[in-house]
This record gives sequence, structure tokens and C-alpha cells, in this order.
Amino acid sequence: MNKTLILTVEDDRPVRNLIVTTLKTHDYKYLTAENGNEAVMEAASHNPDIILLDLGLPDMDGIEVIKRIRTWSNMPIIVISARSEESDKIEALDAGADDYLTKPFSVEELLARLRVTERRLKLMRSGTEAGAPIFINGDLKIDYAAGCAYLKGEELHLTPIEYKLLCILSHNVGKVLTHTYITQQIWGSSWEKDIASLRVFMATLRKKLETDPGSAQYIQTHIGIGYRMLRVD
Repeated sequence: MNKTLILTVEDDRPVRNLIVTTLKTHDYKYLTAENGNEAVMEAASHNPDIILLDLGLPDMDGIEVIKRIRTWSNMPIIVISARSEESDKIEALDAGADDYLTKPFSVEELLARLRVTERRLKLMRSGTEAGAPIFINGDLKIDYAAGCAYLKGEELHLTPIEYKLLCILSHNVGKVLTHTYITQQIWGSSWEKDIASLRVFMATLRKKLETDPGSAQYIQTHIGIGYRMLRVD
């Protein structure tokens, strides 16, 4: 039995049944909730490893559920919603969601998102993320204490902002970070000019990291939303 406990928050019975059947088939432990208040109570009582959250709940918006849980927990939250506008995705991610899956979705994609989140959980629990002095991801190594980064053993010559960008992404490996979140971390604001500057700095950072310009090896762009550092096996 997979030890990962997943809380599914979904008021639509057919969708909930599909998710539960998928989790059963792949040996996940699971809990279910049909509304926001129940979701918050289940999360507080059972401390699940991952939450799958619909936004259109009968008693409160899923965004409010995210905000409430984020006041006391960083447990990964994957939104599963029919809302497909970029603004909806950005709002959910800015509220604290870790990922966003749009309905209708395939079982294979859901399982892939779960695997990515499980890898991130494993890293967090083993202390190889923000709390560790050394971060290693494939051929990339970051020595936080020394303030240096290396690719295939060769030191990367990064500007201060490029290095800060790299650290922010590495501390959140596997998680989509919005433009707003990143610019606030770097410049303390999210003006349009800061987002434009972010794109420039991200492009120069990727040139130094990616050996194949046409393939995202370390940094994945989510158009109109933000960026994610990929975990390289």
C-alpha cells in the first residue's frame, strides 16, 4: 500500500468517484470531502500528504480553503478545476496552491502530477531543499553557504539577481511559482516593469543552465503564469 495519504475535495460525485477509483487502483490511501468546511476539518484532523482541491465548492470558494490551510500548513495542494482562465490559475497559485490541473483531465496526467508532488515531498522531508546547505539536481549543484552554483562541476558565473532567481526556484523545486511571487521575492513589488525584467533575467539564466536551448531541462515556463524548476533524475 502506498503510504501517501491524499484528501480529495470534490462535490461532483462522478468526478470524485473517478479520482477515488484512480487512487484505489494505484494503492494510495485517501480521504474525501464534499465542501470547504469539511475539507479544512479533514486537513486539520488527518494531516494528509497531498490535497486535491476543486474550487467550485457549495459552501465556500476553493481559494478560501487554500488560504485557511496556508495559515497553519504547507501541505501540497493540487487544484483540479473547470476554471481554465489564466487569472484563475494565478489567483490559486498566489493563494498558495502548488499545482493546477484543468478539467477535463486524464487519469495519466493526474497520476503524473501526484508523482511530481510526491518527489517534492520526499525532498522536503529528507532536508535536501531550503534547509540544506547543498542543493543537487542532476548536474546542477548550489552551495547556499558559499553563494555559488555549479553545472557539471564547473562554476556558473551568475549575476546577483540570476543567483537569487536560481535559489528561489531550487527552494521550491517542482512547484509552479507565479510572476508576482518571484518579483516580490526579488524586488519587493510586482510592477509590470518588474515582470518584464524577470523575463529577461530568466532568459539569461536559462542560457547558462540549459545545454539544449529547445528543451526545458531545469526551468519550465508556464506561459502567462510563471516558472517551475523541474526535478532532474
